[in-house]
Amino acid sequence: MTAQAGAAETGPGPAADPVRIGVLGCASIARRRMLPAFRASAAIRLAAVASRDRERAEATAAEFGCRGVHGYGELLARDEIEAVYLPLPAALIAPWAERALRAGKHVLAEKPLTTDPGTAVRLFGLADAAGLVLTENVMFLQHSQHAAVRGLLTGPPLSFSAAFCIPARPAGDIRLSAALDGGALTDAGFYPLRAAVQFLGGVELAGVVLRRPPGSEVDLSGDILLRTPQGLGAHLSFGFGMPYRSTYEIADTHQRYSVTHAFTPPADHCPVVRRSDAPDLVLPADDQVGNAVQAFADAVRQRRPNAPAAIIRTAQLIAGARAAAVRSGFAGLQ
Repeated sequence: MTAQAGAAETGPGPAADPVRIGVLGCASIARRRMLPAFRASAAIRLAAVASRDRERAEATAAEFGCRGVHGYGELLARDEIEAVYLPLPAALIAPWAERALRAGKHVLAEKPLTTDPGTAVRLFGLADAAGLVLTENVMFLQHSQHAAVRGLLTGPPLSFSAAFCIPARPAGDIRLSAALDGGALTDAGFYPLRAAVQFLGGVELAGVVLRRPPGSEVDLSGDILLRTPQGLGAHLSFGFGMPYRSTYEIADTHQRYSVTHAFTPPADHCPVVRRSDAPDLVLPADDQVGNAVQAFADAVRQRRPNAPAAIIRTAQLIAGARAAAVRSGFAGLQ
């Protein structure tokens, strides 16, 4: 098992001085998950929510007990804001992350931070030079079930597979827009890719199939084969318009371990690790959203150094998968 394996890495407890955070946008992920978690956290003070629609900003702010701000730039100009959360479409996250860093704000960005590795390197250079925290909001890594799986392994992994599939997205969903860098690869595919990076370390692309049906602007499903320098192959599947699936399987020389509800488990869900030659292991429920909020606050208050390696590697894999699929003629179904 590599030192990069996914695990919950939360700090010692709430910061004495809560981090004053502003939110750029009123996306569904913000309203459903992150704004309630910010409001519930003793380590965070939700100060403001911004939208390009003044009425939407004020309505969202009233719901969550903070200030509504008209325009993202206006929020970044406010001195009382220490940090920002960016629940934006993929194509907009990196530009606004850069503006936030240049305004002196710590940044918690939705995934993917960027699909361009060079941009990722540049953004972390800006953050490090300014002493600011920049992180990607990969909440599943903060769930304790993955540390439990790591602890069960008795040696290096010998096989790995993962899948994240969700039902069809409604018309007009930002994930169906090519202009907003949408598609199954950058959204659903991100989860198994990051899981492979965290569990296996230095993976490389070995094969890519992306499926884009006629009439779709973006890929709606795909499969990726990865390899490690040691010769391990990893199969990843992902897609929209498919029965829900959120799982990975990893094996060592003794057993095979399977995790369902791997990437988006509710806070009250008790995870089950299925073992090929032993009884199922039932784990305590854990709140990965709350853990992610606490981890970000701790990083800001404890001045933890940024950890860009997995973020940059995932961006490299996404960019490489797109290029390989086009070169191989797998960009669409005709």
